[in-house]
Amino acid sequence: MPWKNQSGGGGPWGTGGGGGGGGQGPWGGGGKPPDLEEMLRKGQDRVKRLLPGGFGRGRALVFILLVGFVLWLITGFYRVEPDEQGIALVFGRVWKQTGPGLNYNLPSPIGEVFTPKVTQIKRVEVGFRSGSDNDSSGSTQDVPEESLMLTGDKRIIDMQFTVFWAIKNPILYQFAIAEQEDTVKSVAEAAMREIIGRSDFEFLRTKGQAQTEQEALALIQQLLNDYHSGIEVSQVAVKNIAPPAETLAAFRDVAAASLDANTSVNEAQAYYNQVTNNANGQAQKILKDAEAYKSQRIAIATGEAKRFEEVLEAYQKAPEVTRRRLYLEAMEQVLKGMNKILIDPRMSGTGTVPYLSLNELLKNGSSSTPASPPAIGTTGGSQ
Repeated sequence: MPWKNQSGGGGPWGTGGGGGGGGQGPWGGGGKPPDLEEMLRKGQDRVKRLLPGGFGRGRALVFILLVGFVLWLITGFYRVEPDEQGIALVFGRVWKQTGPGLNYNLPSPIGEVFTPKVTQIKRVEVGFRSGSDNDSSGSTQDVPEESLMLTGDKRIIDMQFTVFWAIKNPILYQFAIAEQEDTVKSVAEAAMREIIGRSDFEFLRTKGQAQTEQEALALIQQLLNDYHSGIEVSQVAVKNIAPPAETLAAFRDVAAASLDANTSVNEAQAYYNQVTNNANGQAQKILKDAEAYKSQRIAIATGEAKRFEEVLEAYQKAPEVTRRRLYLEAMEQVLKGMNKILIDPRMSGTGTVPYLSLNELLKNGSSSTPASPPAIGTTGGSQ
């Protein structure tokens, strides 16, 4: 037990079970508290024994200062978390950088310590504000003074995007710029306005989102590097590219009209292509026919010239034979396909006129053309 069991006593202070005057309180002596002056005097005596020569005013001041100095030095210990980088300053100059764990630097006002979070990916929202991490509804609040921008073709667009960044150089981040997050936000908004200002509305709204993100990332990083901010931008994510809500109905009408115009243009272009292709085909056919006719006429003329040269050569060798052959060939061409009746003129002097059924001969000749024209004549006797 933490107290002795006194005879006749029942409490921790040796008091009896009753409330008589013979009992003792927790300080003894009939329950009276100790004398504070006596306790202070005893404490001074102990200090005097520790400090030879007594405890005068000067020595007491030195002792107090010594204790205060030790306590001041103890306040120089600081802790760096795993995601932080310690920057220790002495008289306003960087003395060292420290990693995670317990470290020491001279206390303030001589020394100072900063511990920026170098591994944390931070984000800046432009044009909107999302709910807190504890807000499960996922609601966002639009900020029109940030999101409304003017495109290169003088149209207003509602642009909302997020910039993800981290600390690359802790010293530059801590001392080169002030209000770092506001600086990143201002730089991001200015860079995006510049890119939007040289782009067309339809390009941004349809197929230009990825290109816009890449251009914005490069421009933001360049501006931050010019500021020696020590910040590295990892991603620019576009959340929304759309016309303002006030002009959405008019925009839909314009989009529908543009679609109709494009349809008409496409139909006209298709008709133009069809007519042009047909005309080109006909032109090519005419040219081919002309080329073929040209080749044919040249070949015929060449053949005729060759034949004439051959006839001329034959005529020079045998004029009479050649002349008669030419006459017969000419008559053959003239009388070809005609119904002919040949009468031998030598029989005209016999005085006999044979009866010729010319109508029947012509009729038979029209139904079937003989291989050679018939020769009809009479002989007055033996040949």
